[in-house]
Amino acid sequence: MIKVLVVDDDPGLRLSVKSALTSAGGFDVDEAFDGINAVEKVQVHRDYNVVILDVDMPRMNGLEALQAIKEIDPSIVVLVLTAYANIEDAVKVVKEGAYNYVAKPVRGDQLVEMIHRAMSAYSMISEVAASAPMMFESGRKIIGQTEPMKKVFNIITRLSKVDTPVLIRGASGTGKELVARAIHFNSSFKDGNFVAINCSAIPENLFESELFGHEKGAFTGADQRKIGRFQYAEGGTLFLDELGDLPLAMQVKLLRVLQERKFTPVGANREIDAHVRIIAATNRPLEEMMKQGTFREDLYYRLNVMPIFLPSLAERKSDLSHLVNLFMQKFSKAQGKKIFSVSPEAMNVLMKYDWPGNIRELENIIEHAFILEESPILTLASLPESLLRATGVDPESANLKGEFASASKEASEASSEPESLVSHSLLPEAEGLDFNKHKEAFEKEFIIKALKTFKGRINQTALHANIPKKTLLRKLEKYGINARDYGE
Repeated sequence: MIKVLVVDDDPGLRLSVKSALTSAGGFDVDEAFDGINAVEKVQVHRDYNVVILDVDMPRMNGLEALQAIKEIDPSIVVLVLTAYANIEDAVKVVKEGAYNYVAKPVRGDQLVEMIHRAMSAYSMISEVAASAPMMFESGRKIIGQTEPMKKVFNIITRLSKVDTPVLIRGASGTGKELVARAIHFNSSFKDGNFVAINCSAIPENLFESELFGHEKGAFTGADQRKIGRFQYAEGGTLFLDELGDLPLAMQVKLLRVLQERKFTPVGANREIDAHVRIIAATNRPLEEMMKQGTFREDLYYRLNVMPIFLPSLAERKSDLSHLVNLFMQKFSKAQGKKIFSVSPEAMNVLMKYDWPGNIRELENIIEHAFILEESPILTLASLPESLLRATGVDPESANLKGEFASASKEASEASSEPESLVSHSLLPEAEGLDFNKHKEAFEKEFIIKALKTFKGRINQTALHANIPKKTLLRKLEKYGINARDYGE
């Protein structure tokens, strides 16, 4: 349910907006009769998602109310309504933090669509900052948990209010494109296209045509006119990923577009205006590249007005549990599985890992675990063997201890054998403490006892004993164990 506060000194307009939202469904609508009343309600309730705000009101006008509301809670989406729309006012309210500026009268369906778009745009920032979940504490919204991501969150919010070029720095997998999208969808360019281009994936001889387009016959093979990425992104955002791979010749042309806001398609004799926001990203050491002469200083300083540095996942380990929960929710919906928690042993391994692939690698590993996991908890058995080895865990022995006792408690109690599943007979006598000598005996006896506990059922044994099914089958063959011998 989206909580909306409608603010206008005209009771008829308030009723009209409230009726439109209520009939659409999914909205809980409150009213305020002027700016001061609105600020008072935001201070008291602190649970509004959206404020729809008129400009001309007694006591406190809409712009003053907007500033006060944003000071109380920057995460509130504010839509400004007025009977007298003009460009200067639109720019002003957007810079002050409004999501959009709408001329009266506004259609109900248009308003509903705009609110949903605004909520989606604002949620992107929370995704980007994935360390910045929205929660309530004593009725107060708190955004952010770690200092590095709080800083990123604040910069995104500031950059959303201006149209300067942006340079996003960070290792591969840290979420640079997600940051770019968050800036775009919270800026005045949000109604235009977001066009992404990977600079490392385009051959050098096709780069100019790809960015600026070309005329028919401009070069061999140009059998028709082509619209370039700049034209396609007109009024929106062009995201240049892997900027460090941009050829020097194209760096010059990109600098000209940034300076003059114009470009020329290949083979054309006309210039085209470019009203496009440029956001670039790289994991390359641009400062070192400037010294080597492979990246232009003037382009660097043109883009580096207000850079964003994304920390690696290793630098923000305290965010790991929230990120894991985020991806578990995602894959629960995508795969239709109800897995909502991680075993302590599995989380311990995730915390130990260095995450060279950052958030992208974490997402892939959680997806991998979701495919393999058959219980309602993510366990060590579902984690990739490479991750287990990297954290000092033997993949096979990891599946034979720890989590088994808690995961199979009920089944163990139902077993005909009263003794503990891992009995003292599994351990060697003191005079024979040789790991290699006793490892195979331990595995064989453990598997036999597990099969007895779960009545010879392969899937249940693999699931509750945290042994990957393929590993269990391999061990059965190795030790000549027939699971049917332990059936009911």
